[in-house]
This record gives sequence, C-alpha cells and structure tokens, in this order.
Amino acid sequence: MEAKVVTLPAFQVVGYKIEATVEAFEAGLGKIHHEQLHKRKEEIQLRKNDNVILMQIYPMDADFNPKEDVFTHLIGYEVLADSAAPPDMILHAVKESQYVTCTHKGFESELDATYDYLYGQWISETGYELKDYDFEIWDERYQPDHPNNEIDLFVALQ
Repeated sequence: MEAKVVTLPAFQVVGYKIEATVEAFEAGLGKIHHEQLHKRKEEIQLRKNDNVILMQIYPMDADFNPKEDVFTHLIGYEVLADSAAPPDMILHAVKESQYVTCTHKGFESELDATYDYLYGQWISETGYELKDYDFEIWDERYQPDHPNNEIDLFVALQ
C-alpha cells in the first residue's frame, strides 16, 4: 500500500450530516443518505463533479473509539465557493490542509484494514500528528461490492 503526503486547497461540501456510530452508519444510514443525495443531486448547484465525498469528523478525545462512539459523518458533493445548501442539507467548509492519502483497492467491507494501516502503522512510523477528520472520494471506480472497487482516502494532518 502506497501512502503519500499531499496538500489540498480549501474546499466546500454540500450534503447530509449524520450523527452515528460506524456500525449504525454501515447498517443502513450511509446507504439511505447516499441514495437520497444521488436523487437530489440536481438541487446542489455549482457541483464541481459527480464524485461523492464521505467525510468523518471525530471528537478529539483520547478515549474516542470510532467503532463504538457517535461522531459526525458528512456525505455530499464538492461545490464551488459561492454555493448554498438545499433544504435539509448543510454546507461544510474545509480549510487548506496536508493529508496522508492512499487508494483502497478491493471490497468496501475490507476498508478497515486500509484505515488501520494509515492510523496505526503509517502514523507511528512517520511521526505526523492527526487532525480531527478524514474523507473518502467515491468516483467512477467506486463499486463497494466488487473486488475492483477503489476508494481514495485522505487523513488530515497537523
């Protein structure tokens, strides 16, 4: 698995905000909101592209466990700076930041191994400090139940 550090400019996402554990999100909340987002795509003006962004924002708490504790999930589209959110959606701004990034290849159900590598081995080997969020980009390669699935992961760094 090849990870590299990149700097991305500030960007904005319009979509749904879901407060849930990973288990609840994966048990259906994520799929429901992904389907709703797709149905309402045309309401989101000034979309940069059709790639879906799944962002996870974590509390900066030493006892936090993403597999058991509730945290914020945002699922939406990247939009141009002057965008507004349709009713029942939010606009979330992300500042310019450095990220460690890599591409997960394989079933989405195996994504934990890629996150474990980035948050465990890669962070401990490089000495970088983490910020409170990460995100995935689901583009034309996103096929969650197929072995050829690819998801780009970005973990924010201090």
